[in-house]
Amino acid sequence: MAVPKRKTSKARRDKRRSAVWKLDAPALSKCSHCGELTSPHKVCSNCGYYKGVEVIKKEA
Repeated sequence: MAVPKRKTSKARRDKRRSAVWKLDAPALSKCSHCGELTSPHKVCSNCGYYKGVEVIKKEA
């Protein structure tokens, strides 16, 4: 069985456990038609518009 030859230093251990690898919050952009926050490059779920063109018919 493999056994470490040297003790892992606190700095090396803490670098590994740091928050560097954690995911960022998802990017959000304003809809050009209604101003609702949506994911970029996707149809707005509120109004159904994408790049100023109505893609999905939504009832008002």
